[in-house]
Amino acid sequence: MGLKQQLGYFANHCNIITRSKKKIVWIMIAYLKLISYIGAATKKARVMTDDVQTSEDDRDLKPAVMKGLRLKCPNCGDGDLLHSYLKVNDECSACSQPLHYQRADDGPAYLTILLVGHLLGFGLHISWVAWRPDPWVLAIGMSIVSVGLALFLLPRMKGMIVGYQWAKRLHGF
Repeated sequence: MGLKQQLGYFANHCNIITRSKKKIVWIMIAYLKLISYIGAATKKARVMTDDVQTSEDDRDLKPAVMKGLRLKCPNCGDGDLLHSYLKVNDECSACSQPLHYQRADDGPAYLTILLVGHLLGFGLHISWVAWRPDPWVLAIGMSIVSVGLALFLLPRMKGMIVGYQWAKRLHGF
């Protein structure tokens, strides 16, 4: 008996399940079908791309991302990646790797907000439970921490994304 039949049997023969709960069961079935369809499509796409790529085209992802986090060239690790706060150099000063192909766009800002939000959520909870400061003290303190952390992380997230793009040969790298 398939999953759909089992859930249908459960929905039809249980006295506990009401009409609205039956709808939820059928929505779950549709969701499971969608997930299995996406998984099959992803597997087919992965097989197709594996045939095209060769081992000499591969670049190591982890070293490139780590060099990007250190704001260094993803190719050599010596030249500076940025020439101002967020402006990427046109090419590396050490190895002449062209870097103008990068398209980081809104990715660094999104990742920075994601990290800062999660870190401050935990910080807010821990500080409130441990010390119970006045709300205005907590608001000012968390505001200072969030601005400082965002300003620190934003260029590093941009470097990480440029390193990722370089390693995956995206946008002309």
